[in-house]
Amino acid sequence: MASTSRRALRLLSLLGSRRQWPLRELATRLGVSERTVRRDIETLRQLDYPITTLHGPDGGYRLGAGHTLPPLLFDDDQALAVAVALQTAPSTVFGLGDDAARALAALEQVMPAPLRASMESLRLTRLQNYWEFPAPPIDSTALAAVGAAVRHRHVLVTETLRIDGSRPEPGDDDFLPARRIEPHHLVVWAGRWYLVAYDLADHEWRVRRVDRLHPRPTTHRFTARELPGEDLAQFVMRSHDRGDTPAAWPCTGSARLNLPAGVVARWAPGGSVVEHLDTDHCRLTLGAWSWAGVAGILATFDAELTDVRPRELVQASRCLAHRWATMTETGDGNSPTRSS
Repeated sequence: MASTSRRALRLLSLLGSRRQWPLRELATRLGVSERTVRRDIETLRQLDYPITTLHGPDGGYRLGAGHTLPPLLFDDDQALAVAVALQTAPSTVFGLGDDAARALAALEQVMPAPLRASMESLRLTRLQNYWEFPAPPIDSTALAAVGAAVRHRHVLVTETLRIDGSRPEPGDDDFLPARRIEPHHLVVWAGRWYLVAYDLADHEWRVRRVDRLHPRPTTHRFTARELPGEDLAQFVMRSHDRGDTPAAWPCTGSARLNLPAGVVARWAPGGSVVEHLDTDHCRLTLGAWSWAGVAGILATFDAELTDVRPRELVQASRCLAHRWATMTETGDGNSPTRSS
C-alpha cells in the first residue's frame, strides 16, 4: 500500500509538471505497466483530481484546470534538483545566497523524512572557474520590478546606472535621460541578466544589462511585438551594444578585428566588450589572467588583427607567434633537431 501511495504521488507530480503525457511515457517513467498507470489514475480521480483523458494518436492524460496540487509535492529527483539549484545559483542577485540557504532549510523542515534525507545528503561547495566571471549581483528589488513588468506587459521607465551601480545626476557628464521601454523577455547568458525591450523613443529593439538599469514600473500596458528576424537567443548574443562592460581581469587589452560586430559578439567571452566600427570591422576589449591568455583568445577568431593595445599585448602576441612558428617548423610534433 505504501508503494502504491508513493507511486500515485509520483504520477501526480508528473502530471503537474507539463501539459500532456502519453500513457506509454508515464508507464516508462514510473517503471510499471500501462494497466497499472490506468488504475492509479482512477485512484487519483476518486480523490477529486481532475485528470482528463485525451483521445486520438496524440492522446494521453493531463491534469485539468480548477485544482491546486498539494504543496511541496516533490519526488526524489525533484528534491535533489531543488537542493542542487539552491546551492549553486545564488551568485547573480544581491542577498540571494542567504535567502537560498534559508529556503533550503525551510523546505527540508517540511519534507517527508525520506526526501529530507535525500536533500540533506547533498552538501556541496561551489568553486568559481577561472573563466566564470559574472556581472556584479543585481538588486533583487530591481529584478522583481523588471520581471513583473515583463509578465504583466507594463511599460518601464529606466535610467542607466554607472558600472559601480551609482546613478548619475543631471549635469553629470555621463547622465542620460530616462527611457520608456516595453520589456519583453528576461535572458540569463554567461552569468549576466539581460532585458530584451522595445525602446519607445527611437522605435528600436534593444538588449540591456539588468544590473545597469534603475527601473520605475508603470501601469501602462502594451501589446507584445514579434522579435526582429532572429530567435531570442541569437538576438541577445549578436547584439554588440547590450551594455556589457570589461570584467576586472589582471590583464585587459583590445584589438581591431576584420569581422562584423554581431559575429564577434556572438562568440566573445563573458566580461568582454565589442565596439562597432563599420559593417566589416569592430574592436574587441577583453581580459584574462595573462597577456598570453588575451592574445590566445583573440587568435581564436581567425581574422586579421590590427591596432593591438597595449604594448604588453603586442609583445605577448609576438612570443606566441614565435612559439607557433617553432611548432610548425618541426612538422611531426617532435622537438626541432639541432644543426651541426
